[in-house]
Amino acid sequence: MKALLKPLQVVYCIYAISLFLAIMLLIFPFVMLAALLGRIQGGNLILRLCTLWADIWFPLIFIFHKRIFEQPHDKQKQYVFVTNHISYLDSAVLVKVIRQPIRPLGKVEMAKIPLFGYIYKNAIVTVDRSNAANRAKSIRVLTSIIKKGISVFFFPEGTFNTTHRPLKDFYDGAFRLAIETQTPVKPVLFLDTYSRMHYDSVWSMTPGKCRVVFLEEIPVAGLTVTDAADLKLKTHKIMSAKLEAYKAAWIKKEQQTEN
Repeated sequence: MKALLKPLQVVYCIYAISLFLAIMLLIFPFVMLAALLGRIQGGNLILRLCTLWADIWFPLIFIFHKRIFEQPHDKQKQYVFVTNHISYLDSAVLVKVIRQPIRPLGKVEMAKIPLFGYIYKNAIVTVDRSNAANRAKSIRVLTSIIKKGISVFFFPEGTFNTTHRPLKDFYDGAFRLAIETQTPVKPVLFLDTYSRMHYDSVWSMTPGKCRVVFLEEIPVAGLTVTDAADLKLKTHKIMSAKLEAYKAAWIKKEQQTEN
């Protein structure tokens, strides 16, 4: 049966990628104009254009989102958002579901992609994780962005989680930044991006549901940088437990038993 469906999946992927590129070309002139307004005002406008892009693209490829709020979410409040990283779709999903001004932190390598890279580097804060000086600079930029009233967004695992555990280990940056700026951590779970597009291939895309869960915020009031490791561990445990509770598709039973 899978062999019979594979040609249909390839056709679907070609359709989805073609639409993605077509919408990108439509918004690109507006992105160029927005970039002239500077990193803050222009960046906010570019993120809104990316949200429009996602709002058009996802329904046309029959991927339908559902946001689940375990606690009321205040869009007027600033957060250090953190989420799991499991699929090529994650970046597109984040601009679809986060409906407030944000700046994600993303890999600098993506900025080299023609056209898309121009949008990418003007919409996010890039980081070269192999370069300590660059990592420090990225955190300084994010700190200044928070001071201007904009939330930030991290994939604290850094790369795709291919372990079949709920999460890989986290990097420190998001949690140090949250404490240093006294901004609460807001964990978010991408439950279905793994099923919609497997990290092994962009040709694995399928239509269907795409649930995103907003967990209760984790306050940082009164914490100091010496508490960053504990905050990181606490966030990791909460997110891991919730991913297991929601039965995330990539978690293997033997891994659940070991954890």
